[in-house]
Amino acid sequence: QVQLVESGGGLVQAGGSLRLSCAASGGTFRTYNMGWFRRAPGAEREFVAAFSWNGYSAAYADSVTGRFTISRDFVKNTLFLQMNSLKTEDTAVYYCAAANRATWLTRRDTEYGYWGQGTQVTVSS
Repeated sequence: QVQLVESGGGLVQAGGSLRLSCAASGGTFRTYNMGWFRRAPGAEREFVAAFSWNGYSAAYADSVTGRFTISRDFVKNTLFLQMNSLKTEDTAVYYCAAANRATWLTRRDTEYGYWGQGTQVTVSS
C-alpha cells in the first residue's frame, strides 16, 4: 500500500514557477510508474506528466510540454513537477499518482491505483 502526499502548491503570477513534490511511503517506490494529473474547476481530471518506474522515460501532455519537467528522487522516494512559464489555464488541483510498472507511461487515470490528496495551484493574471 503506497501513501502519497503532495506539497508545493500555491498562488503565483502568470509567467512564474512552482515546484510540486510528492512524498511516497509504504511501498517500493522504484517499482511504480508515477504520474501527475490535474483537475481544473468544472473540468475532468487530466493527465499532466508521467515518469517510468526505471527512471529512464517521461511523457507529457501537449499543453505542458516545454514548460513542465517531471523527475523523481529514488533515494528520497519523492516525485517532483517543476512548472515554469505558468499560465492562468494551469490553475487546478494537482494530484500525484502511482501505477503498476506494467502500465508503463500510461495517461489513463484509471490505471493509477494510488493517489495523493492533491495540492492547489492558482495562477493569477
